[in-house]
Amino acid sequence: MSTTMENTGWQKRLNWRVVSWLLAGVATLTVIGANVHLVRVATGSQPECVDHLKAEGRDGTYRAAAPSC
Repeated sequence: MSTTMENTGWQKRLNWRVVSWLLAGVATLTVIGANVHLVRVATGSQPECVDHLKAEGRDGTYRAAAPSC
């Protein structure tokens, strides 16, 4: 009987260890996937190419020094 009790406790500890490693792996993959997505979006978009609605010569408005588009 004591062997059965010991195995049950050992299996519970092993299961929690496996579950914790799986959760850590999933969390790591999620962070890596999010970073890959952010890099793809940042390199794929063109934030410098935006229409400028401000007219030149008007006081109180800001506009780009040299629009690239």
